Amino acid sequence: SWQLAVTLSQMPTRALAWTKELLNASANQTLEAQLHMEQELQTAAGQTHDYEEGVQAFLEKRKPVFKGE
Repeated sequence: SWQLAVTLSQMPTRALAWTKELLNASANQTLEAQLHMEQELQTAAGQTHDYEEGVQAFLEKRKPVFKGE
């Protein structure tokens, strides 16, 4: 469990939180509402520092350093 915590802490934490939010919401709303929520959060995620860092790290072939921003 410690290794899992370390692994998760090195991932884009805001994106993980939004993923959890989407999963939790999916059981109680319509497909249309779920898709709208996903669209909003995908748009927000694409404007984060972590998104930019992920793309830049990929292009530079290095491990990303996410900050939850």
